[in-house]
Amino acid sequence: MTNAAARPVTAAYEARIADGRLIGDPAQRAVLPALDGLAVAMSAPPPAERSGGLIGRLFGAASSPAPQAGAPRGIYLWGGVGRGKSMLMDLMMDTARTGAKRRVHFHAFMQEVHAGLNAARARGDQDAVRPVAEAIAARTRLFCFDEMQITDIADAMIVGRLFQVLFDRGVSVVTTSNRPPEDLYKDGLNRALFLPFIDLIRERMQVLRLGSERDYRQDRMQGGQVWFSPDDAAARRALDGIWDELTGGAEPAPRVLAVGGRQLGIPAAGRVGRSSFADLCGQPLGPADYLAIADAFDTLILDAIPRLGPQNHDQARRFVTLIDALYEARVRLIASAADAPEQLYATGRGSFEFERTASRLQEMRDAGWGTVPAG
Repeated sequence: MTNAAARPVTAAYEARIADGRLIGDPAQRAVLPALDGLAVAMSAPPPAERSGGLIGRLFGAASSPAPQAGAPRGIYLWGGVGRGKSMLMDLMMDTARTGAKRRVHFHAFMQEVHAGLNAARARGDQDAVRPVAEAIAARTRLFCFDEMQITDIADAMIVGRLFQVLFDRGVSVVTTSNRPPEDLYKDGLNRALFLPFIDLIRERMQVLRLGSERDYRQDRMQGGQVWFSPDDAAARRALDGIWDELTGGAEPAPRVLAVGGRQLGIPAAGRVGRSSFADLCGQPLGPADYLAIADAFDTLILDAIPRLGPQNHDQARRFVTLIDALYEARVRLIASAADAPEQLYATGRGSFEFERTASRLQEMRDAGWGTVPAG
């Protein structure tokens, strides 16, 4: 076996360094052997299907399929924001020579799972999770989830059950997260019910910390413009370009945030969200909504902030609350607006109170704003 074949992820990583697309990082190199091992294992022929396995799943055999033995352990890669977790997972995904692989953002995947659960319940299935997981396992050997984050007890219970079935059917799972397994669903309601899933992760996945000291996503933004005025076609093109730079050109998918029994949808890719001023401040949202947004994202791209004044005082008040939440959480704001921050609310009732918000917006334009240290 050639060196490139034995170390496919490492070879791809070094090639990117050679052509200038990456800067070598010791912490990233430290996790490459584990990714190499899984990529090589995925490139080998799959184990023979046991009796009652795939055929049973496809044609509804009464007995449950027997678990597959010998499936490679998955990988749980965690670390601070912007350390290269998604990039490394994508390299492993690209170099694994199997057609039965899929890469999806975790929140987008959960939306698919909920749709599958609803369909199973409509058919009268008593165990709605199993057919959803079996359908995935029937066509997938390698499943890559980006940005695992559990915030809801229903999702916590679904994920644990679903992963158990995937593991039992020989699916290797790779996931990235900003948190170690022990901190998933931290302080959540009935968290004790979730703890067996953490044990399952430790048993069936290699848990690797990516401890790089550099935040490469913030590096890309250092010194870059983050406030664009006036809000014209050029500003919109600039925001589109920044979105592509931060997300790798990903299509935004709805991120559904649970807020006090309600659901708030924000287009997102990873921990980068994008919305318009009208959607966030023109609707009857409150502090809880904005705190949820600040908790869910490291960067928020906000389009089309208008001039503010007594004529749209309610929208201005919501904008002030939004900025306060982003500021306290050190979320990076990238925006297009009708004018500079100090000129957005220049005259009329409420302009004096807006001066604090304008000052915060100026501070948030600094190149170092929003940098998150390695965890």
